[in-house]
Parts: sequence; structure tokens; C-alpha cells
Amino acid sequence: MPLESLNPATGELLQEFAEWPLEKTLAVVDEVAAAWPTWKEKSFAERAVYMKKAAQILRDKNEELARLMTLEMGKPISGALAEVGKCAAVCDFYAEQAAKMLADEPLQSDATQTLVAFQPLGTVLAVMPWNFPFWQVFRFAAPALMAGNTGLLKHASNVPQCALAIEQVFVEAGFPANVFRSLMIGSGQVAAVIEHKAVAAVTLTGSDAAGRKVAGKAGEMLKKTVMELGGSDAYIVLDDADLDEAAAVGSLARCVNSGQSCIAAKRFIVVDAVYDAFLEKFTRAMQGLKTGDPLDPATDVGPQSRPDLMAELHQQVLDTVAAGATLHLGGAPLEGKGCFYPPTILTDVKPGMVAWHEELFGPVATVIRVKDETEAIEVANDSDFGLAGSVWTRDSARGLAVARQIETGGVFVNGMSKSDPRVPFGGIKLSGYGRELSHYGIREFVNIKTLWVK
Repeated sequence: MPLESLNPATGELLQEFAEWPLEKTLAVVDEVAAAWPTWKEKSFAERAVYMKKAAQILRDKNEELARLMTLEMGKPISGALAEVGKCAAVCDFYAEQAAKMLADEPLQSDATQTLVAFQPLGTVLAVMPWNFPFWQVFRFAAPALMAGNTGLLKHASNVPQCALAIEQVFVEAGFPANVFRSLMIGSGQVAAVIEHKAVAAVTLTGSDAAGRKVAGKAGEMLKKTVMELGGSDAYIVLDDADLDEAAAVGSLARCVNSGQSCIAAKRFIVVDAVYDAFLEKFTRAMQGLKTGDPLDPATDVGPQSRPDLMAELHQQVLDTVAAGATLHLGGAPLEGKGCFYPPTILTDVKPGMVAWHEELFGPVATVIRVKDETEAIEVANDSDFGLAGSVWTRDSARGLAVARQIETGGVFVNGMSKSDPRVPFGGIKLSGYGRELSHYGIREFVNIKTLWVK
């Protein structure tokens, strides 16, 4: 099947690409593997020159690449511009920090000298999603390449132009041939790539269903994996929270990237004492978001990325309401061209309902009333997912104490969940395992080697 680039705001077919035959795919894997022995021998300083150049190219082409994202998957242009800038920042970060993060670590033992060395594994395959089509790739590629690995990208099939544009950034930055390549393939060829002897490890960002398949195949081949999967993040509002700020930030946290983010706030858990006041303020904030043309800088919420995904989201809303929840705001696709779904709020959501248990990957918030802080923690942890979350309180010590009890890979007190090159990112439970970013991320795809000398 061809890889189709469709504009979700208009339904227009922008471009299509023939999927590579398996023979070509495996030949490219061979080429990337052949580039590794030379690449791994380059010093951190030498690799950093290329990575710094990639960062500069991203900044120079910011508007062009942002527009491509907006056209291909519907990201509001303001968010697309920020995403390209963030990719440049992660390239700079690892160009500057990789040598220190992977320096030999001395340890005490019964030897005269004991060191831990961090050496590259080889070729790393990245299976990446469409929702942050540049950021998801660069947050893998910058540390992996700086560590001395080579990279293969199997991007989502609806963003083939982004995949090619990312490869071109590395080409223009002067990286040696085949250090990074984009594979123009569908999901059907992923297993064969994982089976290739040269592929040393696999990283995936996507759904838990996709994670099971990819991790299962990699496990069969005894290859290292990092899985960053879905999330149903809790946004806890305690009785002493600044409700104006919590509501304003909450609307953005729910509708960032048109709601299509694994770490978007999805379950708003509000203690009874401030529930009504918060709901009123939150509703006004959600109503104030502009839905429309993603190329308009004033747009807050653009289209959903594909018609089938919008239909799935809407069915989740319908099923939740049919089970007894209240449709407080929105709740129906907008008429006309494109995959537009407005900011939506569901209340009276209870255990057993779809919106209580499943991830809603769009601008749909569930607002849940709880008795107190203790129940808020219980509800937050009543999820199969464990990616991130937020706690809102004027007492930062109280917020930290609550945050420690939330079963996720990260919790943000008085702020929306986000990723940052300086801090580790990842989840637990069905949200996956392993970490990206920070020094934890760059050490995922290295051989942690003990060197014992007497």
C-alpha cells in the first residue's frame, strides 16, 4: 500500500509514496549497519560538530518544516514552530553534554582499577508516531547518534514527508552517509527489520497495542527496547489550588496538539470543596480556545490527524454518555471539511465507563469529583496507564507529598506535564518502560561495560 500524505484540515491528498519492497528495506539496513564501525570511532567532539549543524539547520528552516507538519498532520502552526525549535534544542543539548554523560565512571572493587565504560550498541531502529512528527524522532536520534549508534526511522505512514525531511536535515548537516536513514515502509515490514542481525535495539513511541507487537518481536530476538506508550494523565486539583491558574493551564494541558498528546491532561480529578468553581472556570477556558485552520497563528485546536481517529474518539464519547456520563461541553465533530473535533468536557464519569479507563486521544476532558486528597490519589492511580500527571495546590510541600504517591513516570506540581531534554521522560504500567532524555536516555542504548584491571 502507498504511504499517503493527507491534509486533515481539508482532506486533500498532498502526496503519496510507494512502499519500498522488502529487498530495498533490508539493503538500506545493511548500509546503515556498514556505516556504524566508522561512526562509532569518531570522538564526541567530532559528532558534536555534525549535531550542532543539524540544530542550526532546524532553526534556519523552522518555518518551512513547521508548515510541513501543519499540512501533513494538522498541528496548529504555533505548536509546529515550537516543536522544530525544541528539536534544535535537544540536538544542542546532547552535542554539549554527551561526552560528560558517557565518560568512564570509576568504581571501587578488588581490582587496582575498575571503570564502567558506556559504548554504543550498533544500529537502533525507531518506530515513531505522527503526533509530534519531528520531536519524537529527534529526542531519540540526538542521544543515540551522539552515543555512537546509527539510526533507522520507521515513521508513521501518514507523515512520510516529515520522515524524508528529517533525513534531509542530517544529510545537510554533513553526517556521514547512512548514519541515519528513513525507511519508507508500512508496519508490515517492521518485524523483518527487527529480525535483521544488524539491528541492535528498538525504541517505539505509540499505543500499547503497537508496543506489545514490537516489544514481543524484539524480545523474541533478545534485543533491547524502550517503549513510550499511551497515557491517561491525572490532573489533580486540591482544595487550596489557585483555581484561575489551574483552569487556564488545564485547558491548554488538555488541548495541546489538538489533544493528541500522550502526556496531555486527560482526567481532571477535583476535590469536592472546589469542584463547582473549578468546573465553571475550566469550562470558560475550554470555550475560549479557537478551533479552526491550523495555519492560522491564532488557532489553538486544529484537526484530528485522521478521519478514523476522530471517529474512534467520538465513539468513546458516545459510549461514555450512553453509560450515564454527562456531556457538559462539545461532543460532536464540526460540520464541513476536515477532521475537526471541538474542546469537550464530560462529567459524572464513573468506573466502568470508557472515559474512566481508556485513553481519549483528542480534546476531550473528563472532570471527576472526589471527596478529598486521599480519594484523589486513589482515583489517579486507578488507571492501567502511568506516564505523567499534575497536582495543583498553593502548598508546594503538600504537592510534592501527593506527587510521590502518584504511580507514574513523572508528576508536575503546579504545572502541565511536558518533556524537557534535561529531565528523564517515560512511564510505567501500560505506558511503557525505559527512559528518554537526560543522561538516563542516552544510556539506554549503550553497552554498560565493566573494565577490571589488576
